[in-house]
Amino acid sequence: MRVGAAGDVVAQLSARVVRADGGRQPRHPALAAAEARGTRRWCVVTTRADYVVAGLGALGSAAAYELASRGHEVVGLERFELGHAHGASHDSSRILRHSYHTPAYVRLTQEAYADWARLEQVSGRDLVTTVGGLDLFPRDAAIPPVDYVDSLREVGIEHEMLDPAEVTRRWPQLALADDVMALYQRDAAIVPAALGTRTLQERATRFGARLQPHSAVVGVTDVGDGLEVATAEETFGCRGLVVTADAWVNDVLRHLDLHVPVEVTLEQVTYFRPADPARFAPGRMPLWIWMDDPSYYGFPTYGDATVKAAQDCGGPTVDPDDRTSEPDLAMEQRLASFMAELLPGSGPPVRSLRCQYTLTPDRDFVLAPVPELPSVVVGLGAAHGFKFAPTFGRLLADLAVDGGTATDLTDFRLDRPALTDPAYAAHWLV
Repeated sequence: MRVGAAGDVVAQLSARVVRADGGRQPRHPALAAAEARGTRRWCVVTTRADYVVAGLGALGSAAAYELASRGHEVVGLERFELGHAHGASHDSSRILRHSYHTPAYVRLTQEAYADWARLEQVSGRDLVTTVGGLDLFPRDAAIPPVDYVDSLREVGIEHEMLDPAEVTRRWPQLALADDVMALYQRDAAIVPAALGTRTLQERATRFGARLQPHSAVVGVTDVGDGLEVATAEETFGCRGLVVTADAWVNDVLRHLDLHVPVEVTLEQVTYFRPADPARFAPGRMPLWIWMDDPSYYGFPTYGDATVKAAQDCGGPTVDPDDRTSEPDLAMEQRLASFMAELLPGSGPPVRSLRCQYTLTPDRDFVLAPVPELPSVVVGLGAAHGFKFAPTFGRLLADLAVDGGTATDLTDFRLDRPALTDPAYAAHWLV
């Protein structure tokens, strides 16, 4: 669907500027505090920059790095401290894989592998640990294998389909029922979450980007020949704004009367301590994803002698500004029961950590300029974007500077039906 006039864009994208309970989106505390002190919402521009990046998780840090490396003056604004654990870019590890449900996604993973390799080269750090990966499909799985197999085949990615006997022969740690088929992709890898994000931030500052913590955006104004982006303490005049604020994306976009329909869920990862950690080490144990509903995923040991696993989309909907960090023992026990069946040697749970998912209704990404206001570009990873972080930073920089990119991003535009049709039925399994 194409949207014509700017007013139509606002009508389409702001029609859902409400919480799930029908209430208004809460105002940012920094803005309320400023008004309580009697200060003005807007102030004279105090700093000039070419681009402002709002949100410095993995995607925003990558965008700041890309923009700064191209010679632009960049200011990055983060509402929390750099490297915080309130969002989705912390903890130890994430999965990097080629296996996806469409050829377009598989091609995008090829770019991701290349961009992680480039980041390794320029940073001098080993960031990609290749361990191989299994997608496990029980009979009548909610996530059908045919789309994954066909997509890998069309793009030309090497893969194997394995029966349970072959899986058990190669990886006796896994206990599979006779009706489970496995898609094996040998290039599947682990990338570091916190270290990867920090590496992108270090690259950004090396090229002169100013990354500013504790700086929530409290105002954005289109001034015709650019934008003014305000925090409680400072106002930045800039050519363009890249919004990568994840769960807080609408805290930024509401200043332009725009809204992206997202649901924030509180998820949990759990670490298990096997009696024999060597059996679960990289090289002896692959990554794995259980491709059903509920869906689970897990890692070999990485960084210490524990095995990490989690349920995908297993947590409740939350307000990101009012949610607990305490582990959910019921979620932990549910996962532990599954692990005891699939990986009986994985041992007992020893710790659980919370994280957030920010989900679009179709679980596709947002990588797009705002219609009729292309100086504002939005990036959302939809809770499976970390593996693409260096690539998304490059693509968002392309959109901000050039207005387009060589990669086809049509499926990730802001005016697609999943984001503009209130009746769109959400589906999150990928």
